[in-house]
Amino acid sequence: MATIIETFKNFGIIPVIEIDDSKDALPLAQALIAGGLPIAEITFRTEAAQKAILSIAENMPQMVVGAGTVLNIEQAKQAIAARARFIVSPGFTPMVVRWCLEQGIPVFPGVATPSEIIQAIDYGLEVVKFFPAEALGGIKFLKALSGPFKQVRFIPTGGINAENLPGYLDLPEVLACGGSWITPKKLIRSGHFAEITQLCIAATNLIQKTRFKE
Repeated sequence: MATIIETFKNFGIIPVIEIDDSKDALPLAQALIAGGLPIAEITFRTEAAQKAILSIAENMPQMVVGAGTVLNIEQAKQAIAARARFIVSPGFTPMVVRWCLEQGIPVFPGVATPSEIIQAIDYGLEVVKFFPAEALGGIKFLKALSGPFKQVRFIPTGGINAENLPGYLDLPEVLACGGSWITPKKLIRSGHFAEITQLCIAATNLIQKTRFKE
């Protein structure tokens, strides 16, 4: 079975999802699977997050579902109770990172500075979230980090879209990108899951042309 890091690399993109009603979780997961992206980061930005993660984990084992926007240990515990397979945080919170490592749960904290990257290395992490990517300088910033932090791989998130995705994936230090444009809140709320499938197909085709080009 592929590790979470291998899974991220294979897909090249992680749909970042904010879901308001847990009843939308299964049709959304079906839309992602149909679009070739059986992976989801359900953010703890809404009260529906834990139930949505559990619903997908229990009913669609082919989905790799994790929790995002995890800010504290309590949320991390809720996510793991819901059978989340990985934890993502927008920033570096030592208590959350330490707890996840103690539980054996893959954790990907957000970093925005060299000092935070060094802190992640001190915790034994080799993959971190780079957030908010575009606001921090995007591709140019990541290229600048490639020299002193050759052992670290990044998951840029924040401002990633179909237009700039290829540029990020061209960087050897980028493992995958997190993106919410594939799963817009308005499409989830309105139940337009077929449109989400089409966005996933377009994204996977783009990744194939970019990352796996000859």
